[in-house]
Amino acid sequence: MKTWTVWLRQILFYALAGIIVLTGLVYVGDYVSIRYKVPQSRAQFGTVTVTKLYVIHEKNNKTEYELAPSEDRTCVHSLFPQLGYTPCWYLSRHSEEHIEI
Repeated sequence: MKTWTVWLRQILFYALAGIIVLTGLVYVGDYVSIRYKVPQSRAQFGTVTVTKLYVIHEKNNKTEYELAPSEDRTCVHSLFPQLGYTPCWYLSRHSEEHIEI
């Protein structure tokens, strides 16, 4: 007869294993949809304009910001980073880049 701690450990182990397997399957499906363009009507790549700001720390404990030229970055329409590109949903939410000087 198993104690409740053994049952709890088994349940947690199988739940964690299921989450890991499910995450792996979603990642592989995401890769296949980008690599083989599934569905055909969806664009695989997009562009997002990234605004750059120079953050200049001055001697008197003040910070000055200067606007740098913005650039267009290529992104991928997927859940995870694929083919070396950042997902468009992430890049559009983080479209401001701070460069520390």
